Amino acid sequence: MSAHTQSTLYAKLLGETATIRWQELQPFFAKGSLLWIDASLDLVEVAEAVAEDDQPKVAAWLTSGQVERISAEHAEDWQRRDPHLWAVVVAPWVLVQERAGSAAMH
Repeated sequence: MSAHTQSTLYAKLLGETATIRWQELQPFFAKGSLLWIDASLDLVEVAEAVAEDDQPKVAAWLTSGQVERISAEHAEDWQRRDPHLWAVVVAPWVLVQERAGSAAMH
């Protein structure tokens, strides 16, 4: 078990993650509050760092491109493909990650 598994905040955030469809996220995209999380990262670990305002860790992910605001191109791609998305809210952000091996949810 990782150290994160034992964190109360990690467990709380894990319990708040949910699968979601792109069309349900579009209002958040319009507000500019969606963050894309690369599939190589643990969505809940990123959410925990954002919630705790761990600026060095978050800055490193932003610099590496592993975390970024969802672009119009990304939004159009998700609109077209309708992949499985995993999301968690860390106000004012909604962190979104495409599930590995995602297929359409139709």
